[in-house]
Amino acid sequence: MGENEFTTWLMNADTPSIRYRTLVDLFSLSADETRVTQARQAIMKSGPVPAILSDQSETGKWNGERSYYTPKYTSTHWSLMLLAELGVDGHDSRFQRGVHYMLNTTADELCQQLATGATGASCFWGNLLRYALLSDSIENARIEKLISFAAMALRDGPCRCRHNGGCACAWGAVRVLWGLAAFPKSHRSRETSAAIDQGVEFLLDSFSLVEANYPSNGKVNSLWFKLNFPLFYQVDILFTLRILDELDMLDHPGAQSALDWLEQRRDRNGRWKGSSPFRKRTWRELGKREETDRWVSFHAYRALQHAGRISSFES
Repeated sequence: MGENEFTTWLMNADTPSIRYRTLVDLFSLSADETRVTQARQAIMKSGPVPAILSDQSETGKWNGERSYYTPKYTSTHWSLMLLAELGVDGHDSRFQRGVHYMLNTTADELCQQLATGATGASCFWGNLLRYALLSDSIENARIEKLISFAAMALRDGPCRCRHNGGCACAWGAVRVLWGLAAFPKSHRSRETSAAIDQGVEFLLDSFSLVEANYPSNGKVNSLWFKLNFPLFYQVDILFTLRILDELDMLDHPGAQSALDWLEQRRDRNGRWKGSSPFRKRTWRELGKREETDRWVSFHAYRALQHAGRISSFES
């Protein structure tokens, strides 16, 4: 498969989000281009985004849930995560209603963790920060508390968690960086920037992405070495490279072996084979296996392109 065939395959996706991301990220088309505008509008009109939003209640939470966290992976927290991944319009009133519900519901717990210095469930707070930043202004007081927690968590351990035997948690660190990566660099305090550097140092200097030799109370989860979409609180090598890309750190020496690893997993047809471990537990509108392959292939190509290992496309 040539590069033109590869992008044609991506643009034939049923999911509008893939088509939009291909135009913007791989072809580098501007936001006012007709094709980009049409693809962006399609995200809110067809496919998984309107399907997920249609099951939201007037209170902002999702219908039929036991809590914002259960069932996995269709309740409020997970649905908002997916909507952010899929490129939902951050100004959409339904999405904003969901984010405000989550900020209100978790406010007391967040204050308690800040007061006690507890860094548990860092993956949860990092994910919440990610979709909250898509919806709200950076001046929002609760978002500022989430950023303070993220910086604290990366300084401590980083991200010590009882689910990892009290050890520093690589999944937590990556998810917290995922949240902070969405925070504009121009608005980051010196403390926040230093915390990001500490998180990256932990992931790339102290340990190895490819060896996954991070502190653990058990064996390495097999998901780490697969190419997955979507993931929720979990992390894999590709997802970590995506965050490093957003942080402009793909040139870090510690990322090079992971980029090599990713290059080697490209099939002869020019694509990457994806895994969707929670397909049966989340929204079926995300599509079948080929859409998973498209998502993974898009993200893999984008990371390698931005690392200067694959050519850029011309529109």
